[in-house]
Amino acid sequence: MPRLSGAKGAGRPPGDQLADLARDAAQVSGRMGDPAVSEKPTDKPSDKVAEKLLDKVIERANDHPPRRDRPPSRPPAIDKPADKATRAHKDVSSTQDEQKRREFMHAMLGDLRALDRMLREGRFETGPRRIGAEQEMFLIDRNWAPARASLQMLDKLADPHYTTELGQFQLEANADPQLFSGDGLSKMEHQLEALVGKARAAAAELGIAPVLMGILPTMRKSDLGLDSMVPSPRYLALNKAMADLRGGAFEFSINGTEELIVEHDSVMLEACNASFQVHLQVTPAEFPRMYNIAQVLAAPMVSIAANSPLLFGRRLWAETRIALFRQAVDTRSHTHHLRESEARVSFGTRWVRSSVLEIYQEDIARFRTLVGTDLDEDPMAKLARGETPLLKALRLHNGTIYRWNRACYGVMDGKPHLRIENRVMPAGPSILDEVANGALWFGAMAELGAREEDVTGRIDFEQAGANFYTAAREGLGAHFTWLDGEDLSAAHLVLDRLLPLAEAGLRRHGIDEGDITRYLSVIEHRARTARTGSRWLLSSWTALKDKATPGERSNALVAATVQRQQSGRPVAEWERAQLQEAEVGRANYQQVDQYMATDLFTVQACDPVEMIVNLMSWQRIRHVPVEDNDHHLVGLVTYRAVLRFLANGGSLHDTPVSAIMKSDVVTIGVDTRTVDAIRMMRKHRVGCLPVTQDGHLIGILTEEDLMNVASKLLEHELDDAKP
Repeated sequence: MPRLSGAKGAGRPPGDQLADLARDAAQVSGRMGDPAVSEKPTDKPSDKVAEKLLDKVIERANDHPPRRDRPPSRPPAIDKPADKATRAHKDVSSTQDEQKRREFMHAMLGDLRALDRMLREGRFETGPRRIGAEQEMFLIDRNWAPARASLQMLDKLADPHYTTELGQFQLEANADPQLFSGDGLSKMEHQLEALVGKARAAAAELGIAPVLMGILPTMRKSDLGLDSMVPSPRYLALNKAMADLRGGAFEFSINGTEELIVEHDSVMLEACNASFQVHLQVTPAEFPRMYNIAQVLAAPMVSIAANSPLLFGRRLWAETRIALFRQAVDTRSHTHHLRESEARVSFGTRWVRSSVLEIYQEDIARFRTLVGTDLDEDPMAKLARGETPLLKALRLHNGTIYRWNRACYGVMDGKPHLRIENRVMPAGPSILDEVANGALWFGAMAELGAREEDVTGRIDFEQAGANFYTAAREGLGAHFTWLDGEDLSAAHLVLDRLLPLAEAGLRRHGIDEGDITRYLSVIEHRARTARTGSRWLLSSWTALKDKATPGERSNALVAATVQRQQSGRPVAEWERAQLQEAEVGRANYQQVDQYMATDLFTVQACDPVEMIVNLMSWQRIRHVPVEDNDHHLVGLVTYRAVLRFLANGGSLHDTPVSAIMKSDVVTIGVDTRTVDAIRMMRKHRVGCLPVTQDGHLIGILTEEDLMNVASKLLEHELDDAKP
């Protein structure tokens, strides 16, 4: 057993040795005085003694990490149906009292010390370079809406390649690692095709289908309740811990082409996202340089891969996932936003200088642990036996910190390795598009890494981060300040800089020439035509604007995506979505939020009646809601009320709206069923129902809207009845 060379009481039991060190530290503290009075560094001998004592305490902790073989303080809560859906290093306890939290932190710090030792002793794999991928997807029903069927899918698939995500309408498929050489990329593509194809076949038996999209356009806020969360202890514990840290509701505000402001009571808005994540294995020595390169490449990769411009019917960022995910799991309260603190989803705060340890240390220092796990591993004891520890606590905490480029520790065939996980790319539009994106990133990473360039001297970290968020907002239309201060458009950067780098990098690793040409030509065509997934979705959405309701347009986008993905063609070759691709049916109109009007014209109670008259004339509307400064509904003015007022000789200029508005307004909620809305109109004999949420006006439903719905459904029924 290692000893503290020259330490007091060497050879005595560890507890006695640490007690001696504690007494020495107390004496030194007494000589130094109150640390709260003097915190500035000095050259006093007592300071040096204190530093040596601290070093000895840390060294002794390295030799004697906290024991993990004692039974847990209480048995962990286990949800059996979800156990099979959670990877081993993600198993958690559903509760974490203060004692268990301290034990978990001890375990995490012990894992970090073990990682440090493995790095110093050169235990990591340094030979082959491997690549990998994770494919996330949505499950949709026959009406193109989210289908809560992930657990049923896992039962049918019975394949360890598949696992759950946060929502029951999501599924993840994990491809096997491939050597980054020869036909490694095409093998990855073929396996992804096979995995998605197998999921498609299993889904068909359940009457559903998978679709690869960054954000599902048919997702509604009502789909995001806790009853839609996978009943896994990990997810339930994460949701509770994040809600407790926030101390209130989750609030979102995204400004894009349009604006979205929404409040939700759980972390489930994160389930709106689906990504295509790729992994690149690196050696410990090259990790800092390669990780920094990945940070620089994040911006152009988001620009060329963007596929998520719509959320809840609003046109937001080219890659809205970036903004949504950051806010969905932001545990900072309002007061924390006043200080310089980092969100759990972030680009990072600085370059990595010398070791992967810097990332793990910063994440432990900045972020509280959210979940716990059984402390069933002594990593130092395993290392002493020549075994490789799993570092379960450290990996679990790392899984609750969502850097866009994540450092990953893994074990394969008993040998530890390091990977960089690229999380910036969305799912879709097609598997070919995804693998082409991966090829661009793998190749550029490999070539820049082989040149051993230190990109940190050619661009500021803050500028790299600014480029990343600009790319997320503007997609392929973005302009960047690139290396050495060069100003480039995203398309120019991809075509003239990254494609040549990627080609050289792929060729350097012996990737088959046919594969190099196939995948990079997909990127080139996409960049030259500016037909990214995001652009295709927006052009289709805009083309359908005057032909259908928002719900019908969303259905058409999803239906067209499903059909085009099965063709295997890249998105640059896709024709726009057509309304008839999503069969018109009753499901399109089940709830009022699928077709209600949200572009509203309103007045305030103090406005003159003259304003109401003009609004009705200009916009050809028969109902005008009245709201206050906070958008609370306070009344409603109808066309008939205006006619009565004018017939009685009322003054348009001097009379306020409050004099003719109806204050006792019948309203409905956003998730009201259409049939219930019809019954309310009949019962109260009204021609308009304002739609509110927490008293705020968010939409309006009129008799004309219902007549349009009835007309479309009747037309559909009559078409089906034709001989």
